[in-house]
Order: sequence, then C-alpha cells, then structure tokens
Amino acid sequence: MARGSRLTGVNEILTWLLDVVQNVDPVLRTVIAGIAVMLETSVLVGLIVPGDTMVIVAGTAVGSPLEGVVLAAAIVVGALVGESLGFWLGRYFGPRIRASRLGQKLGERNWARADRYLRRRGGLAIFLSRFLPVLHSLVPLTVGMSGYSYRRFLAWTTPACVIWAGLYVSVAATAAGTYRELADQLHYAGYVFVGILVVFLVLVFVGKKVIERAERRHLADDVQPLEPADGDVKD
Repeated sequence: MARGSRLTGVNEILTWLLDVVQNVDPVLRTVIAGIAVMLETSVLVGLIVPGDTMVIVAGTAVGSPLEGVVLAAAIVVGALVGESLGFWLGRYFGPRIRASRLGQKLGERNWARADRYLRRRGGLAIFLSRFLPVLHSLVPLTVGMSGYSYRRFLAWTTPACVIWAGLYVSVAATAAGTYRELADQLHYAGYVFVGILVVFLVLVFVGKKVIERAERRHLADDVQPLEPADGDVKD
C-alpha cells in the first residue's frame, strides 16, 4: 500500500511538471528552445549552455505531429544560426578568439584536434562533429578559419542538425505521450517516462563514444593529414 502511494506520488509530481511546461505558451516554448540551441551551437557557448536539455523539456510538451515539426524546425534554425555565427566569427576573428583567454582555456590540443580533423575528413568532419563533445563548438570556428565556403559548410551541417533535432524532439514527445496514456492506469508510469529518457541518453552517450572511437585515427596527432576531397574546401 505504501509502495503504491509512493508510486502515485511520483506520477503526481511528474504530471505537475509536465503540465507546467505544457502551460507555457507554445510560441514562447519554441522560441526559448531555438535560442537555447543557438547559444549551445555558437562559439564556445556550447560548452556551458545545455541546449539538449532544453530541447528535451520543450519536446515533452509536444501535443501533435504539427507541434513536433514546428519545434524541430525551430531547433534546426537555431542550430544553424549558432553554427553560422561560429563560422563567420572564425572567418573574421578566428585567430584572435583562439589566442584569447577563453580560447586558451580550451587548450591548444583541442584546437589542433579540430583543425586536423577538418583537414583529414573534410565535410564529413563537419557532419560528425555535431555529435561529438567539444568539437561541435570548435569545428564551426575552425571551418571559418580554413577557407571553406559557407554554402558547403551549410550543406554538411544542415542534415546533421536535422537528425539531431528530430531524434531529441521525437523521443521526448514519445516519452511524455506514453506517460500521459499510462498515468491513470499504471502506478509506475512515471518510471516508464524516466526509463525511456535514460535509455535514450545512454544510447546517445554510447553513440558518441562509438563515433569518437571510429574517428580516433583521424583525430590523433600521429597520422599524416589527408587531403580534403576535391571541391570540399574552396569554390
């Protein structure tokens, strides 16, 4: 009986939290999520702003496929704006940013890794960096400094942003929707919600590690740089 009461209490708290998020104006929710991701993907800010957390929170309030599509689109736009900001700052102020106090706190090793990775993997480095820690903030700057054309930069980063946004929004919306359907039937529905998100975040973590392991030889400093593919760098 006591255990059932505890489980019911968890459901009540979770329902209250989800209702708080859902009661926020949908437009405001979407704008906040887009701005959070823009900051997360812009120059160096991505190291301290938890954009993925904001996306998950906003995703739990999705009430229809249309809302999900609009939210995902706003997140993609925010990500592209943030990465574009990083690109153009890299183009015009890259060396200064790299030599700044904040840039030096990141360590020359990380800057060198981003530069090597871009030179060795070309556009694929831009795509995969969206899913790699630290590099997703440094690569746009590095691309701007490298001479890549902005058009080709967008061509590689846009699909990565779409995949990233689609995964986070769809999983958060599915977890919240499943919980709401089960909340009145199962005392442990709250644990189902948490379980879905935990499994997803674990898979994301593992996925990042798999990508990082697969790309290790291209990130290491003991391999001769590979030439970028024809047409990948400059027009």
